[in-house]
Amino acid sequence: MIVEYIRYRIGGADADAFEAAYGRAAASLAAAPQCVGYELSRCVDEPECYVLRITWTSADAHLKEFRSGEHFAAFFAEIKPYVQQIEEMRHYEQTAVRGNGGSVPSLYDWAGGEEALARLTEVFYGHVLKDDLIGPLFAHMDKHHPAYVALWLGEVFGGPERYSAERGGYHHMVRQHLGKAITEPQRRRWVSLLMDAADEAGLPDDPEFRAAFASYIEWGTRLAVGNSQPGATPPLEAPMPHWGWGVAPPYIPS
Repeated sequence: MIVEYIRYRIGGADADAFEAAYGRAAASLAAAPQCVGYELSRCVDEPECYVLRITWTSADAHLKEFRSGEHFAAFFAEIKPYVQQIEEMRHYEQTAVRGNGGSVPSLYDWAGGEEALARLTEVFYGHVLKDDLIGPLFAHMDKHHPAYVALWLGEVFGGPERYSAERGGYHHMVRQHLGKAITEPQRRRWVSLLMDAADEAGLPDDPEFRAAFASYIEWGTRLAVGNSQPGATPPLEAPMPHWGWGVAPPYIPS
């Protein structure tokens, strides 16, 4: 992805009209398949300064596809009166330097850290081994398997990168599913038992955490089913997934 930054200097008398124009122009960005997201910010220190950030799927997608596509004319018609006030318009590549600040805790910390996830997996696999539908998949499970899965969940949810350091990362986890031919009923039972285990292990039950937790479990188990089918050739060197709060960060009373 490519991030475009456009910096404007808009006189105070024109500020309301400028923001209204971009409010209308945003409909074209929202409809454009080349646009990933956008945000218009106004400077607190110098209110006449604005920065528009648009994330595009690529520079070519913006400069060639969007500008020659069906949504550009309506977009440009709205912002044309302010083109002369542009001070910078450039594309930037994102770097690996990124992350969340301390105001929003990671899912790992909110869950209770290493101890809570280890408790979860111990409870969960205790039920798994007794289950008639998915128990056979784990009949020869390594006694340390619950601890390994806790490490995996910990890293996915923003904790220490121990699974990558100690267990081989994503490609090691993917290999555990190859050829297992996991069925949809087995996947659903796995999810159901894990959700019950989260209650039994005392993981936070606020709706924001459980929504994010369930989101990852749905994604991960559906991916595992696909990777486990005969003839499946999933990419083995994909990066570790890192899961966050999505659209609903935790509610922290002020």
